[in-house]
Amino acid sequence: MARRHIVAAGGIVVRPGATPLVAVVQRRKDRVWVLPKGKLDAGEAPIDGARREVIEETGHEVAVHEFLGVISYPNRGTVKVAQFWRMVPLDAPPRPLMRDVRAVDWLPIEAAVAVLALPWEQAFLDGLAGRGLADAATPLAPADPPVAAPVTPRPIEAAAAIPLARDTGLLLRLWRGLTSP
Repeated sequence: MARRHIVAAGGIVVRPGATPLVAVVQRRKDRVWVLPKGKLDAGEAPIDGARREVIEETGHEVAVHEFLGVISYPNRGTVKVAQFWRMVPLDAPPRPLMRDVRAVDWLPIEAAVAVLALPWEQAFLDGLAGRGLADAATPLAPADPPVAAPVTPRPIEAAAAIPLARDTGLLLRLWRGLTSP
C-alpha cells in the first residue's frame, strides 16, 4: 500500500540590498544546506505553514509576498510536495533556531544555488533568479509573456492564499502521470 504524499511549505527569503541575499539553512541531522521549509500541521493552510516554518528555521519574522511555485520529489517511498512564497525578513531581533536546524546563512543567489544539496531546490532557485527574484520591490518577471498587466506584490493575508496551492491532489496526479512507465 502506497503511503500518502507529504505536503510542505516554505519560503525563498530575500534580504534586499546592493547584493541581495537569500536564506539557506543547514539541517542538523546530515549537515546539508536546504531552503527553509517543512511539513504542514494538520489543518494548517500552506501559506501559514510556510510563514511558521521560515520563522522557526531562520529565526526571522517575515513579510510574505507572492506565491512562487511548487516542487515535488521522492521522499522515503512517497512524494513530498513543497509550496513556496517569496518572503522578506522584517526588522526585528532574530529568534532562536529550531532544534533541527544547525545554522542559517545569507548568501548571494548564485552562491545559494551552489550550496544547496538537493538538485530540485537548486533548479527551482536558479529558475527564480532568472526572473528577478532578488528585487523584492517589483513583481517577478513571468516565465512566458504576460497576458495581463503585472500585479505589484504586497504582503498576503493568510485568508487570501491561492486556492490551487491548497489542493496538491491535482499536482500529484499530474506528476504520477508524467513519471509512470
